[in-house]
Parts: sequence; C-alpha cells; structure tokens
Amino acid sequence: MTTAVTFRARVRLVLAVLILALVPTAPTFVAPTPADAADTRSPHGETGRRGAEVVAVTQVAERQVDLSVRSTALGGRTVKVRLLTPDGWNPADRSRHWPTFWLLHGCCGDYTSWTAMTDVAETDSLRDVLVVMPEAGWNGWYSDWWNYGEGGDPAWETFHTVELRHLLERDWGAGPNRVVAGLSMGGQGALLYAARHPGMFKATAAYSGSAHPLLNDESVNRILGLFAGQGNDPLRQWGDPVAQRRIWQAHDPFHLAKRLKSLPVYLSCGDGTAGPLDTPGASSALEADFNRQNHALAAELKRVGAKHLTTHFYGAGTHTWRYWERELHASLPMLLGALGVKS
Repeated sequence: MTTAVTFRARVRLVLAVLILALVPTAPTFVAPTPADAADTRSPHGETGRRGAEVVAVTQVAERQVDLSVRSTALGGRTVKVRLLTPDGWNPADRSRHWPTFWLLHGCCGDYTSWTAMTDVAETDSLRDVLVVMPEAGWNGWYSDWWNYGEGGDPAWETFHTVELRHLLERDWGAGPNRVVAGLSMGGQGALLYAARHPGMFKATAAYSGSAHPLLNDESVNRILGLFAGQGNDPLRQWGDPVAQRRIWQAHDPFHLAKRLKSLPVYLSCGDGTAGPLDTPGASSALEADFNRQNHALAAELKRVGAKHLTTHFYGAGTHTWRYWERELHASLPMLLGALGVKS
C-alpha cells in the first residue's frame, strides 16, 4: 500500500495556460444560455435535452480550447475536456469532420496533463487531427463504478464513449475515425475502450499502462491501493477482486486480448530501474509491476493471434513523463497511419 501513499501526492500541473488571453484568430463560439441550463446550445444554434451539454467554452492558448461539460453519467457534475484543434478547425462548419485522437491522462493527473507536461501542443504531425483530452477523475480508472452494485456516479466510461463522443461528433467537428492512447491509468483506459467498444477505435497505444491488474496478488494490492486514493473506498470501482471477479476481468486488458487482436496495438514500458531520462538512483516499483503486466499482455496477444502488435519494452526507465512523451512520438506513425494521416 506504500505506492498508494506516494500517489496521494498529486502531480502539481502547470495551470498558467488556463488564464491566457483569447487568441484573436480563434473561431467564434456560441455559448449555452445560462438561464436555461436544461438546454444544450450547439455552435449551430440548436437546443435540446441531451445526456451531456457544453455549458462554457474557453480558449486557453493557440489551438487549445477547453469545454466545460455537464454530464448525466457523472451525476450532473460539470467537468472539463481539452481540445487541441487542427489547422482550419471551425465547429460551426458541418461539412468538415476531423480524424480524432483521444489522449487519456493517468492517475493523479487531469485533462491538462498532456499539454502541461509534454510538447503535444507543438507537435506538427498533430495539426491535422482533433486531439481530445478529457477529464477522467483523479483515480476514475475509465470505468463505470460498481458502487456496491448500485452503479451510477461516476460513470466515466459512459461519459467518454457515449455522451462526450456524441457531443463532439455532433457539434465540435469530431469525425468517426478515432484512435486512443494513454499513460498509466490512461493506458489501461485506452486498451479497455478499444476492447470494450469494438469498432470505435482504429488503433490503441498504452504507455506504462496497467495492462493486467489481475496478474498476481502484488498487482491486485497495488491497484487497490491506487483505488483508495483521496480516502476512497477501493471496492467502489470494481468491487472485491474475488467476489466480483467477473467485473475485474471485464476491466483487465489481458482478459480482453481477443477483442484487441485485430487492432494495431502499441505497448511500451520500462522496468522500473533508473534509465537515461531519470536522475541517478531512481526506481519505481509501480513501473516494474506494470512492466510485468505488459509483458503478460503482449504474450497473450500473440497467443490469440494478434497481427499488428508493436512493443517497446525499453528496459531501464521509471514511471515518469519524459518516457511517456518519447513513447507518444514513437507511436504516432502507427496511430496516425490508422487514421490515414501523415505523421
């Protein structure tokens, strides 16, 4: 459980981008009417009751737009979604729908993590796709929580794959061609979404992802420790790993390998020892555990006949952003190729 204590020290992300002035060349948005919160007002002037609605739009930097989305799946709460927009993007133009790259954050981060901690916003090969970076909770684990059999809030998977997807494709220029990638918790989310929603994503990539949480007792106890972050009862997410074994297996990429075998899949991980991008003497038991999990998933994918698996198990390296930024760039040719976009 010591890993859980470590992870409770939440990553302090750079928030300065949130107060940047409006970019003069940004597209013009029509915001919802505050007096009628039950209505959703799209950029096209339409209104209506929906499962999710955009209640505010903020341009935080060039090509970076934050949507404040009120979600039924999240109990009516409002959460943020950051869009990194392509050149020429105009959500009021119904004739153009962009290839869409979902980029998921990890535990203890949020929707700003990728733009704050990496050069994703300066990556030229992403100027022809719409990058979607949604809030997923400090330790939401890209799941509709079990909540002792009651379900309900939070239902992150439903929010992302149903509510937000429809909202973005209806009103914000997202197209039906999608890929998904993520780090750590988000790496597990990328694999789960690709496996649990056949046809939704054309490729998936996981960087230091939790790829087989049921690998052994150490892996189970570690993820339970992460579930317990911020004083949460760890049984709320998926229940007890024995009593609710089927729920755990339904959220374990290893047990969903057959559903991934036809997709391009990119898996990368270090072994937890100090690598070239670490300070001397650094180590990470979490990365070492996830490394074993990723090796197990890769072996299972090969066993079930996966034809498009790429692995980069690079040896020395810990659970840190410099590796994830590097792996994002390494996986972009595969991901963008699946979208038909030049990398």
